[in-house]
Amino acid sequence: MRRIILKSLAKLSVVSQGLTALAASVFLISAAQAQDAKVGFLNPDRVIREAAPYKAAEAKLEQEFSRRQKELQDLANRLKTLADKFDKDAPVLSDSERAKRQRELADVDKDFQRKQREYKEDLNQRRNEETATVYERTTKVIKQVAEAEKFDIVLQDAAYVSPRIDITDKVIKALGK
Repeated sequence: MRRIILKSLAKLSVVSQGLTALAASVFLISAAQAQDAKVGFLNPDRVIREAAPYKAAEAKLEQEFSRRQKELQDLANRLKTLADKFDKDAPVLSDSERAKRQRELADVDKDFQRKQREYKEDLNQRRNEETATVYERTTKVIKQVAEAEKFDIVLQDAAYVSPRIDITDKVIKALGK
């Protein structure tokens, strides 16, 4: 049984080596044929951080949700104050008063948790809407820059990029118009 497994593994290794060689050959042939291809690079993180439409969308969301964020902060402060007061007064409270304050704390905490969850859900939904709109515009601008510069392909991830093929600044500038 062991001999059969070892033979199967040996065959699998030979097949794997053959596939690796085949893939390398295809890559070398493709690279040779693509010598005339013009490659560009885009850093999407920089575009999101620096482009005007992304900054405007973030400012719009901040303005839209600032009131609710302040309400949440006020509620969190109220909850902390109630908890501190309860901890301070607990040793001298009657059982009924202690139970009443615990219920009040639990109710305020439940209200806070609910409002915080709703806030996060609403914010994420609006952020996704704003991002989708800006993303569509960004995609069009990338395509326009790539066509104007006659790039055959624009990549977004690479271990190293020559500044000569980096179109990030051009895209950021075009988005700012």
